[in-house]
Amino acid sequence: METAEKKPKGTRKGYTTGACSAAAARAAVQGLLSGHVPSEVDCILPNGEQVMFNVLEGLIAENYARAVIEKDAGDDPDCTHLAHLTAEVIWTDAVNTVVLKGGAGVGLVTRAGLGLPIGEAAINPVPRKNIEENIRLIAHATLLTKGLQVTISVPNGEAMAKKTLNYRLGILGGISILGTTGIVHPYSTAAFRASVVQGVEVAANQGRATVVFTTGGRTEKFVMQELPLLDDSCFVQMGDFLTPALEAADRCGIQQVIIGGMVGKLTKMAQGETITHANRNPVNVDLVADIARAVGAPEAVCLAIANQETARYAGECMAELGLEAEFHIELAKRVISTLEDRYPKRFAISVLVCDFDGKKLAEANGTLHDSTL
Repeated sequence: METAEKKPKGTRKGYTTGACSAAAARAAVQGLLSGHVPSEVDCILPNGEQVMFNVLEGLIAENYARAVIEKDAGDDPDCTHLAHLTAEVIWTDAVNTVVLKGGAGVGLVTRAGLGLPIGEAAINPVPRKNIEENIRLIAHATLLTKGLQVTISVPNGEAMAKKTLNYRLGILGGISILGTTGIVHPYSTAAFRASVVQGVEVAANQGRATVVFTTGGRTEKFVMQELPLLDDSCFVQMGDFLTPALEAADRCGIQQVIIGGMVGKLTKMAQGETITHANRNPVNVDLVADIARAVGAPEAVCLAIANQETARYAGECMAELGLEAEFHIELAKRVISTLEDRYPKRFAISVLVCDFDGKKLAEANGTLHDSTL
């Protein structure tokens, strides 16, 4: 079992709002079951790791329990660092059901394109699943005769959200509960940037002619499945650091660069962003609308896309029109064009696109590409 402990500055990982919410929910349910909220609680992260979290405070009343986990973002502190992820749980009569709600400080989804229904709390699908998984691990027997309602709240979450771009995405009233692995890596630190460069250097030193850059764990898993013949050393998680990754590839004489990504990050690349973090410049929705227009989307749909704030919304519209493949191929080509202008004739560039479940949507190859993937 891994324990959340301090490590040297610049390398210490933290835990997502989703992981902290799952730990809080598990601690609160444990309180309902035993009559005492524990001071520490095990939590299974979405990536399968088991971590012990300290419980900041707990409360038990009749048919009610509350637990609080203080978020530690490690060496990637953002506006939610030290936030108090709070879970309140009650028994219900809905046998074998776990109902998840958002309380104060958790944003509300008001626009399409986020992968959540309008009107739902901004608790992303992976954290939702992880919260329920942790609850069922300890309450499976009791859930045969009862149900549970879980409410996640974040004191001061509305104020925290003002430091994000949530409002541009249509998430109002609080923060989002996020995380695909449960772990926050220090993406914004010099240490992580250096690790990206080091990854490229390792590949080059082993005589690899190709490197594959991905923005995270899901995209890396996707490209590894698509490119099974490549050695593991070819795969480098660049996070949001596109420019350091490409400059390292150029300096090391890499001949082929493959980028694996999803629609949001790829749009940032196509519009020329050098760092693709969500809290930097917003997605250029006019560019997204132009891509949709280029593949034959009706003008009314293009205007609707331009009035939204996410590239994901465009992808959903294109899927409804039967233009999903064409749209993502064109997006991939725009990424290649932007990068070829920046690094003319330096290396062959290819782009692989996947959806949020890791399913392949498209691929495209640049002008210097002389072989198929």
